[in-house]
Amino acid sequence: MFNKDANVKKFSSDTRLATKAIHAGHDPTEWRSRALVTPIVTSVTFACKENEPMDYLYARCGNPTRSCLERTLAALEEGQYALCFTSGMTAITAVVCLLSNGDHILSSDDVFGGSHFLMKNGVSRFQMTTTFVDCTDVEKVRRALKSNTKLVWLETLTNPLMKVLDIKAIVEAVKADRPDILIAVDNTFSTPVFQQPLNLGADIVVHSLTKYMNGHCDVCLGSIVTRNKDIYQRLSFAQRTLGPVPSPFDCYLVCRGLKTLPVRMRQHEKNALDIACFLEGHPMVKKVLYPGLESHPQHEVAKKQCRGFSGMISFYIRGGKEEAKTFVNNLRIFTSAVSLGCVASLVEIPADISHNAIEEEYRLKNGITDNLIRLSVGLEDTEDLLNDLQQALDKTVSV
Repeated sequence: MFNKDANVKKFSSDTRLATKAIHAGHDPTEWRSRALVTPIVTSVTFACKENEPMDYLYARCGNPTRSCLERTLAALEEGQYALCFTSGMTAITAVVCLLSNGDHILSSDDVFGGSHFLMKNGVSRFQMTTTFVDCTDVEKVRRALKSNTKLVWLETLTNPLMKVLDIKAIVEAVKADRPDILIAVDNTFSTPVFQQPLNLGADIVVHSLTKYMNGHCDVCLGSIVTRNKDIYQRLSFAQRTLGPVPSPFDCYLVCRGLKTLPVRMRQHEKNALDIACFLEGHPMVKKVLYPGLESHPQHEVAKKQCRGFSGMISFYIRGGKEEAKTFVNNLRIFTSAVSLGCVASLVEIPADISHNAIEEEYRLKNGITDNLIRLSVGLEDTEDLLNDLQQALDKTVSV
């Protein structure tokens, strides 16, 4: 049973992330059973007692298992408040709900297809508009601001072109004249293991917890973390009134996944760097997009801003759609599937799957061509992954 009077563990500012991932938000003394593993509280309603304050009243408004996850997320991103939602897209939609009719959004031009569709089409019914900008150029960001701009939406690493945006420089450029503009960063690809946007000046951090944070492809969940109490209260109102809250069991699974996040991310990165180097030297590969490579256009920004480079790689295979599909169809360990960030290695052609709803003209202009392939490098043995890529490329050469 939940003990509302428990002295939940607090951590100093110098407590390392791996320790927080295991302990933050989880204290056995918080539960009268003293369970080491956070219990799954499935109750929809909670007993009221006259003249006693209520920590929990109704599942939509709060749940003990969800509270544990939210506290862990806040600690990992070094925020003060966190909220969980039923998916990453629901979390992004909640951020948009902070705006009003007629407001303007400035978004990085290379973002997840669902985010692009929401920012371009979803917000239009509320008379909001979005300008998509190459945010690797801070001056372009500054020039694209309008008098009614209320939100700058950044994705870094970007999906699928793996751009690295200089968050601190963008924050300084935007806030210098317009401190009222909210700056939100989708940190799904990097995770707090490699990048903490709030420490770089961002107001809001968003995650698709479905991906690396959970890490096992068995949960659909999203989150928002902030240090700003007003933002938190407004988002909390949206969470309670709209009701897009995840189940206690799903929250438990993410709590469990987070305990191994730092270890997993380091292995994802190791495998990805070995694969990126292999691909860069292969004659069937035209160009590799991985921030850990010196050839990446924002490699120096990545080294300055990040503590690692994640497990996501995109590359252009020589040829066109036929060569790309031949390569993907001949892979044995990499599975052709949507999503990313799980223990198993995945592959997709963004133009066909994650970004197929984006207009072809826009896709091609921004480099999302039919021969662009995205890899989510998993935790399998590195040599097995390299051998799989080699044999698939060998079969593509003969097309």
